[in-house]
Amino acid sequence: MQKAVFLDRDGVINSDEGRYYVHREEDFVLTPQLGEQLKALQEAGFLLIVISNQGGVARGVYGVQEVERLNSLLRGQMAKHGVQLTEFYTCPHHPDFGKCLCRKPLPLLVQKALARFDVDPSRSYFIGDRESDMETARSAGVKGLLVKRNAGIAGAVEEILAAGG
Repeated sequence: MQKAVFLDRDGVINSDEGRYYVHREEDFVLTPQLGEQLKALQEAGFLLIVISNQGGVARGVYGVQEVERLNSLLRGQMAKHGVQLTEFYTCPHHPDFGKCLCRKPLPLLVQKALARFDVDPSRSYFIGDRESDMETARSAGVKGLLVKRNAGIAGAVEEILAAGG
């Protein structure tokens, strides 16, 4: 079985400071040393999987195409650091517009990735900036690491690597 690090997007991978629903390329600013941190995780044998709520789609602020464009941009920027992002799982729904089974804090998107990539949850982590991310981690059986919003993932990466990666 493999091990993985699941990452929230807005506030963890990219800064969302002062922005309402990041969806434009000019607003997509990566958090500090993201490429180097993800490279260290990848070299330690982790799959890197992005799990993101994108409620702006349901609200009509932007479309799925904008989400995919930013995911592609991120994939390209990380490739410059030698980082391969394994997959992106996105919930385009919002609770103001109905219920769904994929929106965090529900664990469905993480569970899909666990099954698809044969990931051992006991050796995996979820890095997020909200308590709902930690709830997702608990529900999926992976260790949650809470980081300060927009501050980067260095502390979480250090903790993962110190635990033996």
